[in-house]
Amino acid sequence: EAVCPICLDFFTDPVILECGHNFCRSCITRFWDRAERNSCPECGEVFEERTLRVSWALARLADKARHHNLYRKEERKPRCEEHQEDLKLFCETDKKLLCVICAAAREHRSHSFTVIEEAVETYKNQVKSSFESLTKKESEIEQMEQQQKLKISGVREESHYLMSHFKAWFAELHQILSEKENRLLRDFQEEKMKIVNEMKIKLTEIQNNLNDVQQEIVELQDAIDQKDTVLFLKDESGRKSSACIDTESLSVTDAAPAFETFYHPFVFNTMIRE
Repeated sequence: EAVCPICLDFFTDPVILECGHNFCRSCITRFWDRAERNSCPECGEVFEERTLRVSWALARLADKARHHNLYRKEERKPRCEEHQEDLKLFCETDKKLLCVICAAAREHRSHSFTVIEEAVETYKNQVKSSFESLTKKESEIEQMEQQQKLKISGVREESHYLMSHFKAWFAELHQILSEKENRLLRDFQEEKMKIVNEMKIKLTEIQNNLNDVQQEIVELQDAIDQKDTVLFLKDESGRKSSACIDTESLSVTDAAPAFETFYHPFVFNTMIRE
């Protein structure tokens, strides 16, 4: 109860979390800084704020245990299960702890040995080397993590700027197109009225000529039906010739040439670009 679950040593400045678990103040603070969140290493509960309450009772217990060595285990030398001798040698070949009798046995006779203390020192150095290497890699990876986060943040900021720019550009484009649309419709309406007026004038001219022709036809039909020869000759000798009605000068006005300006793709695209 007096040992911190993180450092596995007697509590130093013990604090209690909201979940009820106890840790050294420095241990839990470093744990939170590395994990980047406030959670309990024991139960995993996450806290919104870093609320640490000092546990005075646990502090006294840890201090008492430290002074009286309550948690110091009695040192016992390891013994060989087969020969009940002290394990003094380490077999480099089989990676086993051996007593002197085991080392002299036939199965280990050609193997390489070292005393346990030297083996411990060798493997501790290997562990330390691995620890230092991994610590360095951890630092490098953490730097890469931060760089990647910055890259992601940069992409988000740039994309936000571009999205705003695109929206503003298209809003301006829509405004320009709307103005061009209104101008084009106005020009087209004016052109239509001009063409219709010209065609109405031509229609009036055609109708007037038609009335003259129809009137002449009626008069000629009356002449054909005339029974009195004297009256017929008198009327026909004074009649004007129908050749004076000029139909060759008449023509039908077509709107297609005038509308070609609006139908032609090149002209239309030019108007849009303007």
